[in-house]
Amino acid sequence: MHKKVFITGATAGFGEACARKFAAEQYDVIITGRRAERLLKLKDELEQTNGVSVLPLSFDVQDRRQVFDAIRQMPEEWQQIDVLINNAGLALGREYFDEADIDEWETMIDTNVKGLLYVSRALLPFFIAKGSGHIINLGSVAAKEVYEKGNVYCASKFAVEAISRSMRIDMLRHNIKVTAVHPGAAETEFSVVRFRGDEAKAKAIYNGLKPLTAKDVADVIYYCTTVPGHVCINDIVICPTQQADAIYFNRK
Repeated sequence: MHKKVFITGATAGFGEACARKFAAEQYDVIITGRRAERLLKLKDELEQTNGVSVLPLSFDVQDRRQVFDAIRQMPEEWQQIDVLINNAGLALGREYFDEADIDEWETMIDTNVKGLLYVSRALLPFFIAKGSGHIINLGSVAAKEVYEKGNVYCASKFAVEAISRSMRIDMLRHNIKVTAVHPGAAETEFSVVRFRGDEAKAKAIYNGLKPLTAKDVADVIYYCTTVPGHVCINDIVICPTQQADAIYFNRK
């Protein structure tokens, strides 16, 4: 019987790469996101390539009712989940605090913080009933240092780190592992979304760098799930060799 992984934000970037990685390792995969057509396309690819089962669930993690309804209605055979990857998240804009768009602030908080909370809370009864599980929360190097014009995006990722640490403590009594994964510069749709579709501005972020790929991050996430049962990696930061943290780079 295959293990099962539940991945939010699986239609692009780290989430899509995680779906491919875990499916290749013979996990059955629950993929979620707002873009239903992308989920169905990914389902077909993963099932045909890897011979695993894939359950696509289309919902917006920002909507508490959608999250709980979708998870409550999952078939019973899909409820034996081994790994949750809370990947859904985004950055919007990079302006000074006094010039930033408040609607974008709310979207980042609703997605990066509330979405993670809703999905985790909705799935925890399955983990608790099973007596085991592993929750992986996608943070960022922006959870470690605040940088200019990062304001609320950094705040949302600081929240992810605090929530992860708190979950780790609270879930001890249920034998549930919690790992926070904090990537640095990675070339995905992330920067295009942040700069509202301006691909030139997004590409400039990586000038002089060889950034991480989504596959790099997915490989590390998968590794965190392969350590022995008595071992938990609580927190891990992944950067390109040319990046030390959220601020310092060696661009060439």
